[in-house]
Amino acid sequence: MQQQTMKIIGMTCAACAMRVEKVTAKLPGVSRSSVNLATERLTIDFDEQKLSLTDIQAAVADAGYEAAEDMTDREITIPISGMTCASCSQRIEKSVGKMAGVRESSVNLATEKATIRYNPSEVRISQIKAMIVKLGYTPLESTSAHATDADRLRKQKDIRTLWTKFIVSAFFSIPLLYLAMGSMIGWLRFPIPALLKPMHYPLNFALAQIVLVIPAIIAGYRFYVVGFRAIWHRSPNMDSLIAMGTTAAIAYSLFSTWRIVSGDLMAVEHLYFEIAGVIVTLILLGKSLEAVSKGRTSEAIKKLMGLAPKTALVLQDGNEIVIPVDEVEPGDMIIVKPGEKIPVDGEVVEGFTAIDESMLTGESMPVEKTAGDRVFAASINGNGSIRFCATKVGSDTALAQIIRLVEEAQGSKAPIAQLADVVSGYFVPIVFVIAVLAASLWLISGESAVFSLTIFISILVIACPCALGLATPTAIMVGTGKGAEYGILIKGGEALETAHKINTVVFDKTGTITEGKPEVTDILTTAGIGREDLLQLAASAEKGSEHPLGEAIVRMAARENLAFLKVDAFEAIPGHGIEVTIGGSTVLLGNLKLMQERKIATASVVLESDRLAGEGKTPMFVARDGALAGIIAVADIMKESSVRAIRKLHDMGIEVTMITGDNRKTAEAIARQVGIDRVLAEVLPQDKASEVRKLQGQGRVVAMVGDGINDAPALAQADIGIAIGTGTDVAMESADIVLMRSDLMEVPTAIQLSKSTIRTIRQNLFWAFGYNVLGIPIAAGVLYLFGGPVLNPMFAAAAMSLSSVSVISNALRLKLFKPYR
Repeated sequence: MQQQTMKIIGMTCAACAMRVEKVTAKLPGVSRSSVNLATERLTIDFDEQKLSLTDIQAAVADAGYEAAEDMTDREITIPISGMTCASCSQRIEKSVGKMAGVRESSVNLATEKATIRYNPSEVRISQIKAMIVKLGYTPLESTSAHATDADRLRKQKDIRTLWTKFIVSAFFSIPLLYLAMGSMIGWLRFPIPALLKPMHYPLNFALAQIVLVIPAIIAGYRFYVVGFRAIWHRSPNMDSLIAMGTTAAIAYSLFSTWRIVSGDLMAVEHLYFEIAGVIVTLILLGKSLEAVSKGRTSEAIKKLMGLAPKTALVLQDGNEIVIPVDEVEPGDMIIVKPGEKIPVDGEVVEGFTAIDESMLTGESMPVEKTAGDRVFAASINGNGSIRFCATKVGSDTALAQIIRLVEEAQGSKAPIAQLADVVSGYFVPIVFVIAVLAASLWLISGESAVFSLTIFISILVIACPCALGLATPTAIMVGTGKGAEYGILIKGGEALETAHKINTVVFDKTGTITEGKPEVTDILTTAGIGREDLLQLAASAEKGSEHPLGEAIVRMAARENLAFLKVDAFEAIPGHGIEVTIGGSTVLLGNLKLMQERKIATASVVLESDRLAGEGKTPMFVARDGALAGIIAVADIMKESSVRAIRKLHDMGIEVTMITGDNRKTAEAIARQVGIDRVLAEVLPQDKASEVRKLQGQGRVVAMVGDGINDAPALAQADIGIAIGTGTDVAMESADIVLMRSDLMEVPTAIQLSKSTIRTIRQNLFWAFGYNVLGIPIAAGVLYLFGGPVLNPMFAAAAMSLSSVSVISNALRLKLFKPYR
């Protein structure tokens, strides 16, 4: 089924829309037709095998209107500067999402990027960016190779700026705190100067505090600009809480200063400038630590980007010239000397070497390369010198695609993040209400205005939605980055979350459990012929054949350096084997049916033949001049990791199923060797997806592991599709997770990583929610009701800052993840 959006021209009322909808709904192959009069758009789901766009346009034209093919939706990632908490990201997400033409809007606080899917015929990027600016934030250059570097530099600059602001604020806030609290602590080593003692010179005392608090407030001015702007737009955020709380403290202190000037000298006891200064300082410290920690979560991307070389040695007109790697074009001949990095993807034309591809596959052993072999950008050449033809450059290289996949995964949201998004959207307004109510109730109960103000400020400052907004994306960023280190590319947060629920893994057989490359396993001879003679005879016969089993025999003979005999005549017998003439002798090579048809006696080897078939091998009978010469058994050998991977999955409580088009007897023999629980044999390629669907119908959460084009529908159907990276591009495109190595042990590793990541997310959300559930009542004075202390706003600020840092630090623990094997 295909979905298409078309612009309908000529509609004037609802009746027009209904007519177009009815006419198109009756067309063959249409499952749904919906017309929106306001946008003048027809959205239609139809079977492209039964209906074409031309047919739809003709039907609309017959109804008296015109259907124009609409521009397809596009997706753009816009880095955004100025977000400080989950309320900010939620606000942008909602506002942009409501714009006409915007299909989907997702804002990630950890990566500071918005991913927007939109229809360019309805809305322009400039309009989307204008909306972001209107909300009070700064849209930056959209993601590209150059923009990524700029984004990294911008973040480094932001970190330096935050540290500078913190140092300035601390430089003035520490003396401010010392001055404010010094008179209460008699044993201070450096006593307060006589001219600033509050009881003797209260006005000097107040004015000195004002002088010291102003630089601290200026250092944190952004909290006030963003915070009050958000209140003006009726969408308060964390900055609004800080701005309101500290402004209340400063306003009350200025009022007390005015009272001192007016002659009320006891008002000196009601100065709270130090609260504002210290709160701003502590929050700047928390923001600085948070920025540094967030930078560490994307180290995987930085490492990958740093792998690519900047230049390439290209052969042009017989001359070797060095050019920037961005200027390399497909078809260029590139020379790589020993120890250098491969600049782009290509195919070796000349030379022999061993290349370290660990950056791509995670496999530490160098891979030998010769003419015809593929090489990949950023892999490291060994001792040999090679020339290769560039095939993929720029964003098409394997490394660039890995970087893109990891970036997309890190920017995606897991379904579990929706809970935090919903809560953070309502959180700040609720905190405002709680703060006003609590302060009012304490005031009504007879407590002083100062006490009520302390309660008000503490609630506003301690309630921080930052931790909620960072709980999920930081863990996903670290988890997907860690997966990339192991050669496991997880395409999104949803895949990462779903993988931990898997209870059934379905493996394709050929190329997944097995190598996908048949090899000779047994050579059985009859009297009168030796092992090498039988292999030489069979290999010579199969030399002209293109059958995979025959190719296995030819490869075996070549490895043993056997000479190939001259074939005088060759005839393929479809479904049975071949008949050839070698040196005047007639040689038959094929299955048992061929031997029976030609009346070749096989009774002496029937038991051996059955035994080989029972072991999952294919026996090929060889006869010469009417007499059986022997059997050569060929099998698609198991991958070394298959048994260990399946055993590990069993240890994790996961059922393992094998799906194959092979006959049941061979399939069950292979299943016994590796410990498969269930076998789905003789399944046609087009039916693999339906078999996966049946398992899902039984309530199973299914992961499908495959490598071929015929696996793509099943990979897409499964809850999680896992493609072997050595497989086809179609399979990898259909999958949710790509294993860059053909090592099946990465399947349990991917599931383990998912479990560890989800566990970390749950811990983060628990602490983020728990922090606010405990912190707000304490700030509201619940402990004071039972004879306990009142929470000082400065301690509230410290706790709030540390909450975000603790959530990120917990996510960074995923960097220590190691698969248990």
